[in-house]
Amino acid sequence: MGLLDALIYPPVGFHFAVVVEMSPQTPQDFRFQSVSGLGSTITPEPVMEGGENRFKHQFPTIPFHSNVVLKRGKFIGSFVVAWCINAIENFDFQPHDVLITLLNDMHIPVCVWQLINAYPVKWSITEFNAEQNSVAIESIELAYQYYRTISLDSLLTGSLSLSASASVSI
Repeated sequence: MGLLDALIYPPVGFHFAVVVEMSPQTPQDFRFQSVSGLGSTITPEPVMEGGENRFKHQFPTIPFHSNVVLKRGKFIGSFVVAWCINAIENFDFQPHDVLITLLNDMHIPVCVWQLINAYPVKWSITEFNAEQNSVAIESIELAYQYYRTISLDSLLTGSLSLSASASVSI
């Protein structure tokens, strides 16, 4: 699949990478099974106008960014988990940016979300059950200030607008 295929077909959701921008890290710190919760909501604020009783104006408010949940098998010696445990147990919060990258079949980023000043708010692990043969899955929930989106769409529309403005100025 080339660039044209990336424009025609939607990317798959199982090929991604997560990087917590911190040092040091181990190879296990980049391995995650799933990422969920990435999104924003803008709730309109209704405002009544004096003398106008037929409707209320709706004005946008500050976006609410939902927490992101990262899941993976339990690893021993993970600096990302140590960062979470330090925040939760010692109340020592050290925010880091987090990059969530959706990749195509050639491992090229299709879209990148950069979580700004993320910090852990929850850590949990699945139940231990002697009757099942399953991997212990840990979950890390992160809050953050906001996110930036860098996508192929923005790169293409940016280059198209640049080429259009260049052709107009000629």
